[in-house]
Amino acid sequence: MTQAPAVPKKLIGLLIFIVAVVFVLNSVFFTVREDQQVVVTRFGKPVRVVRTPGLGYRVPFIDQLTFFDKRLLEYDSNPTEIITQDKKTLVVDNFSRWRIVDPLKFLQTVRDEVGAQARLDDIIYSELREELGRKELVAIVAKDRAQLMDSVTKESNAKAIQYGIEIVDVRLKRADLPNENLKAIFGRMQAERNRIARQYRSEGREEAQKIRAETDRERDVLLADAYEKEQKVKGTGDAKSIEITANAFGQDAEFYSFNKSLEVYRKSMKDKTTILMPSDSEFLRFLRSSEVDVKGKAMK
Repeated sequence: MTQAPAVPKKLIGLLIFIVAVVFVLNSVFFTVREDQQVVVTRFGKPVRVVRTPGLGYRVPFIDQLTFFDKRLLEYDSNPTEIITQDKKTLVVDNFSRWRIVDPLKFLQTVRDEVGAQARLDDIIYSELREELGRKELVAIVAKDRAQLMDSVTKESNAKAIQYGIEIVDVRLKRADLPNENLKAIFGRMQAERNRIARQYRSEGREEAQKIRAETDRERDVLLADAYEKEQKVKGTGDAKSIEITANAFGQDAEFYSFNKSLEVYRKSMKDKTTILMPSDSEFLRFLRSSEVDVKGKAMK
């Protein structure tokens, strides 16, 4: 069998030298990215803070590097219950955006992002509880939410700055009533709507009665005016009729008297009615004279 050629000792030494140089360079120099900032500590004490991206240096095996994010970070808290001014329980779910502005102070106080989020949870919750506790439920849900959250952001940031943290924004994702309160709230809302509906119906009935009363009054006025006009027209017609009749009968008084007698007899006599008349009755005299006239005409 043929044996593999032996590796020259110089090549092995060169490789060892290259590895040692790379190891030393990595121990001395470090790279800071655009989205990073570094705190350099020596025996647990801070030496400097590097915020500029590029190549940095340190004392090998003595200096320690702690990298922090420069980007805007987001923290989503768990839903919590808060009591409003009108004693309503509200389940609030909020989130916040924040950044590390002082990495040295951040390292000395909260150490890392996990500790920072725990501290943010306490700060933001206390501010939310204080601000929402001064507002009624309707104002929180429908009116002052934007202004309220701006105030919470401002006050929370003032407290968080001591930890090297800047709170950029705090917002509510939702603000709901607890499940056990929804049914009671719905019942009160339904009762209120029923009360308003009854009020509207009562007002409608009252208005309808007013309209009917006004209509009846107008109808009575119209009927009275019509009856008055009818009586006036009727009276004028009767007067005209009497005037015409009087003028007609006034030309022959005897005929008028006779005609009136006939009307009286016609109204007073019925079928099979017997009337006793004196011999000197005008009507009987007229009948006799009429009979003679008829017989005379017959003989001719």
